[in-house]
Amino acid sequence: MKSDGLLKMLLIAFVIALVVYAVAFFGIQNRRTRRGPWQVAFTNDVSGAPELIISQPALAITNVQIIFPNATLPKNFSPKNLAFDQPREVPFDLPFGQCLFMDPTFLPGTLVFSISGHEIQLIPRVLTIDKVEQPWKSNATISLSPAVKSESRGSKSETKKTSEIPLPSN
Repeated sequence: MKSDGLLKMLLIAFVIALVVYAVAFFGIQNRRTRRGPWQVAFTNDVSGAPELIISQPALAITNVQIIFPNATLPKNFSPKNLAFDQPREVPFDLPFGQCLFMDPTFLPGTLVFSISGHEIQLIPRVLTIDKVEQPWKSNATISLSPAVKSESRGSKSETKKTSEIPLPSN
């Protein structure tokens, strides 16, 4: 008789714990994925230069184009659209360039690419090119010249870039 009461109490406690766990799990999972991943198209512009087209609809970021005018595409290149929603071991190759860092824990997360000597970082708050922050602007076109590395006193490398979006000076 007493064991029936104890068993009933344990069963009720287990069901309550299971419901609390399920609600917490699905709530956290929804928060992690609700904004969706970065969507990046690896393609080429009309002149054949490599081009990234970046979108993140939940953040109202669409059609941000980064062009590498003097860079060459790899042999057997075919345009590809990638959604960065699943974690992968880094670094990994992209259709052109490499992904150096990827954190999709809470989407869209953070991505860092190395393409044609440039470091491009996609963060929800800001776009960073060669460690220079600039605000996200939909339909923007950014043209990056090849990175020029030179040895000089006190500086290991220097990167030259051109852009249709003015980059803040340091």
